[in-house]
Amino acid sequence: MVLGARSEDRLRELAAELGGDEVAVPRRCDVTSFDDQEALVREGVERFGALDAFFANAGFGAARGFLKETPEHWRSMVETNVLGAAFSIRAALRRFREQDSGHMVLTSSVAGRRTLPGSLYSATKWAVTAMGEALRTEVADSPIKVTLVEPGQVDTPFFDNRPTGALTADDVAGTVIFALSQPPHVDLNEILVRPINQSA
Repeated sequence: MVLGARSEDRLRELAAELGGDEVAVPRRCDVTSFDDQEALVREGVERFGALDAFFANAGFGAARGFLKETPEHWRSMVETNVLGAAFSIRAALRRFREQDSGHMVLTSSVAGRRTLPGSLYSATKWAVTAMGEALRTEVADSPIKVTLVEPGQVDTPFFDNRPTGALTADDVAGTVIFALSQPPHVDLNEILVRPINQSA
């Protein structure tokens, strides 16, 4: 697999933890750069011969309230959460079409299914949900799969005050692996996963 993120140090650590270059190749990638995303796909194909799946998981949030945060923070969030996901789709889809196979996995959110007061972040996740459905209908003439993973609250550095009773990163990873491990005739379009105590 090829691992892409902006933080090269963390990428190298993760790649080593997963088994080194034979298993996981770290590559710096800014998802707001289409050139970076194309290079990520190219690296995967050159190293492993095909692109079996692409997991688009980059994103960050903002404080709720349309008078909160700076316009610059908003712009960066929209470019990462929305344009970044669109670039991932575009970079992967060309290869998926060439090989007539592949699986696109997009991280949306519970926030992409309901309106949160004053949340531009929620709007970005609504956009990802819409892109997932738009892609699924575009590739309906092929064996290409599309899965939207929609986590509820997850205990990650995303939050300033870490939540209790939330999902873990491993919980979400297990959900992604479950989607990817389905037989060829099964396409899990949406997986909504919440911690047991999250009601909305």
